[in-house]
Amino acid sequence: MGTQTNSPPMAISRRQNLEADLKALGFGEYEARAYLLLLQSGPSTAYQVSKSTGMHRANAYKVLESLAAKKVVQPVSEEPTRYVAVDPQVLLHGIARKTQERCDNLAKSLSTLTQSRHEGDDHVWTITGKEDLAATINELIATARNHIWIKTAEWLLQPFEPALKEAAKRGVKILIIFFGTNPERFKFGPNVTVYLHEGNGIPVGNANHLITITRDFEEAVVGYVADVSYAAHTRSRPVVVLADTLIRHEIYFAEIFKHFGTSIQETFGPAIIKLRRKYLPKAQAQLWIRMVNDKR
Repeated sequence: MGTQTNSPPMAISRRQNLEADLKALGFGEYEARAYLLLLQSGPSTAYQVSKSTGMHRANAYKVLESLAAKKVVQPVSEEPTRYVAVDPQVLLHGIARKTQERCDNLAKSLSTLTQSRHEGDDHVWTITGKEDLAATINELIATARNHIWIKTAEWLLQPFEPALKEAAKRGVKILIIFFGTNPERFKFGPNVTVYLHEGNGIPVGNANHLITITRDFEEAVVGYVADVSYAAHTRSRPVVVLADTLIRHEIYFAEIFKHFGTSIQETFGPAIIKLRRKYLPKAQAQLWIRMVNDKR
């Protein structure tokens, strides 16, 4: 006969959190309770599980039989039958593998339901909140095959550094128009180019809060990040072309500025303020002039 291990009781809040996580993986409420009890107490009978979890004995038998069928627990003795919990690492690795296989198969099956690969690509989705925006950008970076173009400020780029490093390792060409003071930080390899915006990287206007990122001429995200964050995400070809064109002209200007920056500033002033004064609305032009003067 086995004996129950006398383990210290688990804090209620911790147990509730663990039960919630297990239920998110498909466990029933009583299944989660029983598994946690067996992990902590060792070999136990249905009666002991019933007594410790507060469920009826008949329910305890059903729960343990269900968990055994799912290979979450294993019987280790008979008369009475005692159960032990499968090692969490083994259990969760198996769940992760099966879930990934199910998701892969489901993705293939669902893709056959679309009448056209491009159906729905004309939509522009609205994103609200920093977490959803970050998740969308990380997904865009992860799916890039050939190139990623970005225009943004240094602090907005930092959270995506790991994903960009991985993309660079895959051979994706990355080009960044950069507002900030440390462009070298983001030069992960020979396939990464970082240009200081207008040769100096000084953020003006809303530049410190804006991020534009495109990939493979197929997808774009344009976002504003502050206390209230929002963005547009699309695979609509006309909108992606527009975003690509805007960044491409920034690239052209960065190359031109690299070679002729001094002459450009002598002709048009710092931050090409003479052109901005000419073509911006008057109020915006005056704001630009004040900001440029403050930066000097």
